[in-house]
Amino acid sequence: MKRLQVDIRQRRPIPLEVGLHCGRGELLALVGPSGSGKTSVLRCIAGLHHPTGRIVCGGEVWLDDALGIALPPQRRRVGFVFQDYALFPHLTVLQNLMLACRLPGERAREKARRWLQRVHLAGLEDRRPDTLSGGQRQRVALARAMMRDPDVILLDEPFSAVDQVTRRRLRLEMAELKRTLRIPMILVTHDLEEAEMLADRMALIHRGRILQQGSPAEVMLRPVDAEAARLVDVRNLFRGRVIAVDRERGRCRLRWEAGELEAPWRESIPVGATVDWCIPPAGLLLHSRRRPSRGVRENPVRGRIVEIVRFGGRAQLVLAPVAAPEKRLHLDLSQHVVERNRLAVGEPVGVSLLSRFIHLMPPRRR
Repeated sequence: MKRLQVDIRQRRPIPLEVGLHCGRGELLALVGPSGSGKTSVLRCIAGLHHPTGRIVCGGEVWLDDALGIALPPQRRRVGFVFQDYALFPHLTVLQNLMLACRLPGERAREKARRWLQRVHLAGLEDRRPDTLSGGQRQRVALARAMMRDPDVILLDEPFSAVDQVTRRRLRLEMAELKRTLRIPMILVTHDLEEAEMLADRMALIHRGRILQQGSPAEVMLRPVDAEAARLVDVRNLFRGRVIAVDRERGRCRLRWEAGELEAPWRESIPVGATVDWCIPPAGLLLHSRRRPSRGVRENPVRGRIVEIVRFGGRAQLVLAPVAAPEKRLHLDLSQHVVERNRLAVGEPVGVSLLSRFIHLMPPRRR
């Protein structure tokens, strides 16, 4: 079974202390801010950096400093799609692909044509990279990576150099290709939407360390602490104190600046503990002005609209709670809900913070 296991450390050029794994046919998104070490992890896997630790792919040891094993890049079957694609400008598309193949001439040519057809570039064999669009160069780079019959695919922000429309199309093509591949794939990105769309699992990296691994939904909706929450752009992030616990129901009472809430309780959090907590915008229920529902009784908060941002038939509302006007609550609505309720900046509204969406986190230990 093709599986990639990485446990590495290095001090230079960027400090790393990383442990991660990626299974057969799985795409792992490595997400984090610029300078966090994402690309360095890929380069260590490919053999372009020389960390200490251990890297095993498909049962083959690529790195084990304790055993004195460190295979050079050419002996690691890695398909690497670089951020700038790294195509040879003086070679045609076909020649770029053939150069990466270990087969003799005609067989390499046939294989290259098959991959060009698979990435929707048939007919462009004789073009040079500088005559191609950004999306076409990205496809050439991906096809070239696959020409090596790799044991793992490494993708370093492969969609960053193209426009938004092309990026959306390439993501769909990548999702389609991923379903047919049976090898580990690691995608470096700082785009959370991209990670959520393509990844089976996500690893959140910051300052060279993995903070959290799990499904995209788990990492983005249930971050391990406030630092992880900020890195995945959690907008509703607050601090509170647990003032009561109902063990039988698995619930607790949480006091924060705007009042008290009922929330799911975690056994590791005692009464009196200070916690960070978050709730996604989807966890906020707008109280209808025309037909109030039973939901208004669940963790109600009164507030005033301070901002409305409209985009693509949706609207982001920012509320200032009446009891804590310096705080901000964010919720997402469809445009017709905004219009039907005649919502506008300055208007008072009520929302419910649905308890099942509230996630408690112990404050980060220093």
